[in-house]
Amino acid sequence: MKCKLLLSATLVSASLMASAQQQNTAYAITGKTDNKYFWADIKQIDVSTGKVVKTLFEADKTKFTTSFINKTDASIKVNPTAYGVAACAFDARHNRLYFAPMHFSDIYYLDLSSRDANFTVVKKSIIPTTSTSNYQTEENHITRMVFGADGYGYALTNDAKHLIRFTTDKNPVVEDLGQVTDAAENAISFHDKLSAWGGDMVADAFGKLVVVTARHNVFTIDVNNKTAAFTGTITGLPEYYTTNGAVVDNDGNLVVSTANVYDGLYTVNINDLKAVKIESTEKTFNASDLANNKFLSQKKYDDAKAGILPGGCIVDSKLSKVFPNPVLGTTFNVSFINQKEGAYNVLFTDLSGKLIQSVRVIVGKGDQTKTIALNKKPLKGFYFVKVTDANKKLIVSEKIIAN
Repeated sequence: MKCKLLLSATLVSASLMASAQQQNTAYAITGKTDNKYFWADIKQIDVSTGKVVKTLFEADKTKFTTSFINKTDASIKVNPTAYGVAACAFDARHNRLYFAPMHFSDIYYLDLSSRDANFTVVKKSIIPTTSTSNYQTEENHITRMVFGADGYGYALTNDAKHLIRFTTDKNPVVEDLGQVTDAAENAISFHDKLSAWGGDMVADAFGKLVVVTARHNVFTIDVNNKTAAFTGTITGLPEYYTTNGAVVDNDGNLVVSTANVYDGLYTVNINDLKAVKIESTEKTFNASDLANNKFLSQKKYDDAKAGILPGGCIVDSKLSKVFPNPVLGTTFNVSFINQKEGAYNVLFTDLSGKLIQSVRVIVGKGDQTKTIALNKKPLKGFYFVKVTDANKKLIVSEKIIAN
C-alpha cells in the first residue's frame, strides 16, 4: 500500500516542540516523613525523576478555606484531608484536583489556580452509611478516581459496587451508577478483596477506565455496560510494594506509586505490564494516589481519528463514501465507485479497531451503493466503517458518528 505524507514539515516541527515542552508531572497524595500512613499532603511531582516540584498543601501546617456548593453542608469545619485521602483526579479544564477523603463518601476539590489552599465541598454522603457512626465501612471507601475521555469524573469504591460519575459545572451532577460486574472470562474477580481492592484508576483515550489494584492486578472497565475485564498482572514489582497510585506518563506508559513504603516510583509498560524502577537521586516519598490529565492509548486514538493505519499509512477513501454521517438508526450506505466486481467485507468497528459487526456484500459492474443493516442501534459515539476486498486489502476507512 502506498503511503501518503500526512503532515507538512512545519506541522511536524511544531508538534515536536509542543511535545518537548509538555511537562511529565502529576499530583500526589503523600504521607508524612514521620507518619507514612497519614496520606494527607498534596504535592506536584515529576514522574520521570520522582522529584517533588511543589508542595501545595500540608494537612497540619497550611492555612485553608472551605466553601460549599450545597449550603446545608456549611457547618462542616474539618480539615479536608484530615482523615487521609486515597483517591484523587486532575480536572485540567478547570485546573482543579478532585479527591475523596477516606472514611466518607464525599467529593471535594482543591482550586489549583488559587495561590491559597481553597477547597470546595462538591457532594457529601454520596453513599448512605450502614454503620451507627457517620463513617463508611471499608468496602465503601472511595479508593479510585479519574477523569475520563468523555469529560466526566469517575470514582469507585473498594468493592466496586458503587461507580460514581460526576460533572464539574456550576451545578454539578453526582450520580451512583451502581455496581461494576465481572466480565464472563475473568480469571480473577473484580470484587475479590485480596486481589482487586484499593489501587488507582486511569483512563484511556477510547473512553475506557483502567484500574490498577493494590495487588498489581489490572482491569479495564467498559463504562457503557459497567463490566470489568481482567487484563493481567504487573510483574517486576517487589512483593511488599502495593500499587496505590497510577498515572500515564509522556510515553503512554503507567507510573505507579506505593502508599506503604518509601520506595519511589516504577514505570509499567502498558503492553506487557512489566515494571521498571525509576532511578532517582531525589528523596523518596510514599503516595496513596496520583493524578494527571494524560490518557492511555492516546497515540493510537489520534491515529485512528486521522485514519492512519499501523505503519504510518493512510487509506485513500476518495473513491468510496459512507453515508449518512452521522448514522441516525441501524443502517448506513457504502458507495462503491470504480471498484472491481466481486465480494467485499464491510467492517463496523469501534475506534480501537474492535470488530462490532461484519457484513459481506457482492459488487457487480458499475458504480453501486450497498445498504448495510446493523444488528442493533449503536451507542452514541465515534466508529469506523472499513471495507476490505477478497484479498483482505483495505480499500476504505471512514470515521462516522452514531447519534
